[in-house]
Amino acid sequence: MANQQNSAKDKAMELAEDARQEWKFPSFTAELFRGNFRWDLMHPYPLQNPEDKKIGDDYIEKVREVLEKYIDPIKIDREGKYPDEALKALAAIGAFGMKIDKKYGGLGLSQTNYSRVLSVIGSYCQSTTTWVSAHQSIGVPQPLKMYGTEEQKQKFLPRLAKGEISAFALTEPDVGSDPGKMETTATPSEDGSYYLINGEKLWCTNGPDADIMVVMAKTPPKIVNGKERTQISAFIVEKTMPGFTTEHVCTFMGLRGLSNGLLRFNNVKVPKENIIGKPGDGLRIALGTLNTGRLGIPAASSGVLKRCITIGQEWCNERVQWGVPIGKHQSIARKIANLASDTFAMESVVWLACSYADRANADIRLEAAIAKYFCTEVAWKDLDEFLQVRGGRGYESAYSLYHRGDPPAAVEQWMRDARVSRIFEGSTEIMHLIMAREALDTHFSLAMPIMKPKPGQKESKFSLIMKAAKFYAAWYPKQWMPSGIDFKVKHLNGANQDHLAFVARTAKKLARGIFHTMAKFGPKLEFEQLILANFVDIGVDLFTMASSLAYAEAYLAQNPSDQSPQELADLYCKNARKRIAENFRNVKSNHNRMFNKVGDGLMEGRYRWLINDIMDDYPPAYRDYAKKGSSILEEIDLPVTTK
Repeated sequence: MANQQNSAKDKAMELAEDARQEWKFPSFTAELFRGNFRWDLMHPYPLQNPEDKKIGDDYIEKVREVLEKYIDPIKIDREGKYPDEALKALAAIGAFGMKIDKKYGGLGLSQTNYSRVLSVIGSYCQSTTTWVSAHQSIGVPQPLKMYGTEEQKQKFLPRLAKGEISAFALTEPDVGSDPGKMETTATPSEDGSYYLINGEKLWCTNGPDADIMVVMAKTPPKIVNGKERTQISAFIVEKTMPGFTTEHVCTFMGLRGLSNGLLRFNNVKVPKENIIGKPGDGLRIALGTLNTGRLGIPAASSGVLKRCITIGQEWCNERVQWGVPIGKHQSIARKIANLASDTFAMESVVWLACSYADRANADIRLEAAIAKYFCTEVAWKDLDEFLQVRGGRGYESAYSLYHRGDPPAAVEQWMRDARVSRIFEGSTEIMHLIMAREALDTHFSLAMPIMKPKPGQKESKFSLIMKAAKFYAAWYPKQWMPSGIDFKVKHLNGANQDHLAFVARTAKKLARGIFHTMAKFGPKLEFEQLILANFVDIGVDLFTMASSLAYAEAYLAQNPSDQSPQELADLYCKNARKRIAENFRNVKSNHNRMFNKVGDGLMEGRYRWLINDIMDDYPPAYRDYAKKGSSILEEIDLPVTTK
């Protein structure tokens, strides 16, 4: 059993490594993990140019009108149905073609303007955000834009720009973030003119209503260095193709207006012309698409926190307890102060990552991962704290608040809607692993060929050792030296300049720590996920500190009389420095082994004695769920939601 698990893991790792992109352009975060503080890649902060901002401003006004006229987020949440007239109104103003080039009928908005729109929508109705962003952040338009042929673009993009809905089908009932276990297959015909797709896809956002979707499926394997290697390919599938069905529409804790479900493909005939890229490029296409696609979620997360700020300012002044406004009580002041400083940091990260995405000479995989991870985690934490600030009114539904005469602030709905953001388009844990892999890239490329040689590896072990020794002889001493960087900031006060210097010297400490840990654990480091997560969180905080300081500097340059960014940046950086110190301590002193031991104990049933005085089963009507597997849905007697 252990050998089988190791073999499956090795195949999955090979598949993931084969799909990784090579670094073509410098990345602030990648350099940070190597101990290099590339302030020049972030400063001056790349503010949106006035011409592009005007385009965004004008379009946002159109979006506001549609939101006001056609979308009632409280009603959508209560009824669990997204209105068709809203989809038509959004399509009429081009909302489904925001990222599609004008020559294909789209609006051709920059990533920055697209994210600004999602921030506005996210502050109002996150179900709407999901319809719009799943369609073009990860749906068909983005992979076609990046990897499609001109013929594919001309055939599909005009339809998508007009409002035909798209989706991205990767996850399966038994496959989440491990594509090596994918069971959906695409079998080529004898003459190679078409493929037959068979399998199921689960939690496919927009899937039940999608007209066109990207489907990831296994194609025949290749033999590489004498070993069979899994091939995953990306196919464009249309709902009109015979054999495609929606078997179930899923419902969730939040995002009640979401279109999401279980899809089945039964001998769906797809012409070879519908392959995006080349056979076997599917996972690479999925990862490349998600790099940019992930930027929509943090933008929407920022929008909902900004709504909390507007409500919080009024509430904390009006609500009086023990003779003073509640905002004057320090326990509440801390919560709303962190809300404001965290939102400022989120804004700095989102717009920085978007500016990178709008350039042709930037690699954003790490910055996009940070934006997605950081903003979704912070949004959840601050929404929870803001619900506490609102007290009973935070827990009460907006519908109930309205009908008893209170402003219908939908804080509990926003929490339910926001929770899934820590899961989809790459969970928090997967973001940790992605960033950890890239943080270790320099050391992996040098050390792994020595410690775990690949089949067919040509370089001798001696030459590899000499190559690594030469690199580290030059690199390691630098990690103990001062950065010597001229930060060239004119407007930051002394406290914030000190934070900037802290980032520069701590980047070197981080690089040393990663190297020492790599040397200590060797190939076994991949099992030390919590230590790697500590290092990743340090890198994330250093990145967000630097972006906040660069953002503050840019704002102050344009508004020298408004010193409020100094306060927001200072508070955020002080909080971040405490987290960084804690993460460094956790690398050296932790009880991670105890987590493993107790976790194993629970899995093995050693704590069954702990379980008493509970109802240890599902309600009677639901105990036969096992026979309701999607493969035999036709045998189910109970009604199943289908579309």
